[in-house]
Parts: sequence; C-alpha cells; structure tokens
Amino acid sequence: MSQFLLRLFGNALALWAAIQIVPGITYDGTNFSLVIIALIFGVVNALVRPLIVLLTCPLIVLTLGLFLFVVNAIMLSITEAISDWFDLGLYIDGFWATLFGAIIISIVSGLFTMLVRDKREDSDYKARYNGR
Repeated sequence: MSQFLLRLFGNALALWAAIQIVPGITYDGTNFSLVIIALIFGVVNALVRPLIVLLTCPLIVLTLGLFLFVVNAIMLSITEAISDWFDLGLYIDGFWATLFGAIIISIVSGLFTMLVRDKREDSDYKARYNGR
C-alpha cells in the first residue's frame, strides 16, 4: 500500500512539475483533482503503455529508445483526454507541449524513484546477483 501511495505522489509531483515548466500545459483544478489525474496517469501507464510499447517495438529499437518519449507523450495525451472527459482541469496545447511535458514527467519520476527506492531491495538484488 505504501508503494502505491509513493507512486501516486511521484506521479502527482511529476505532473505538477510539467504544469509549472511547460508553457502549453495548463491546470485549473484543485489539489485533489491533480491526485485523481495522477491516478489516471498511473492506470494508463499500467494498462495501455505495455501494449503501445509492444506495437512500436521496431520504432523503439530503430531510434535506440528515443521513441519511448513519443510513447510517453501518447500516455500523457490519453490522460489529458480522460481528465477532460471528467472535467478535471488539465489542458495541453498540441503535440510539442505534450512531448516536452512527457520528458519532464519522465525526468521527475525517475529522480523521485531514485530518491525513495527501498535500499533493502537493492542490497537483496546485489546479494542475489553476486551469488551471496
């Protein structure tokens, strides 16, 4: 349960950072609706992203992984469409704002994950990997 809450907070933080940094992303909702959008973003990433990655695997390999930014932009665009459907207040103007927002979200999420990951998991993994 705590891992779920940490991921939800990380998604909300990453979305907030993208809203603050990228000029084409605007948000006029409450803090609670930002958490709901983060939850939607997490569900979209968990359910839709694996299928999109599988379908675009040749492009991902061909571009040495850079196409994953486009995949992340698609996930953000789907999240924006769903949040618009529920009138949660997230608006993104065009492809470039979506792409830059996805890049910001990826960076912030990665940094957040590095900061809060469980050190015991790392040591267990290293012990198993090193054969101890």
